[in-house]
Amino acid sequence: MIRALAPGMRKAGYGRIVNITSINGSAEVRAGELLRLEGGPDRPDEVPGAELGPRGITVNAVAPGMVMTEMALALPPEFVDKAKAEAVLPELAAPEDVANAVLFLLSDAARRITGEVIRVDAGQYV
Repeated sequence: MIRALAPGMRKAGYGRIVNITSINGSAEVRAGELLRLEGGPDRPDEVPGAELGPRGITVNAVAPGMVMTEMALALPPEFVDKAKAEAVLPELAAPEDVANAVLFLLSDAARRITGEVIRVDAGQYV
């Protein structure tokens, strides 16, 4: 998706990319990996993602933990209880908590933030 949209963002001189990952993978997701956008043999002219910043494009990620969706509420109670025991806040994330983090990263309030992973996990990862 990034490869498909990056040329238009480059041309516009502006863009916001927000990847959705998971707290389970966020230990491996670091700024350098987030910003890497390698070209392949069919796209030798592809520019690495780190070069998107000078063109006004930010690249970040949101890493949710257990989110209390309908699917999560249908899980056996021991799964939700385990996630609650891992969390430091009294309630697990709701879908709107994840959406709010994405909206923040898309907003002008985050215009100088790039290469970051924001965990929305009620402190499960701490």
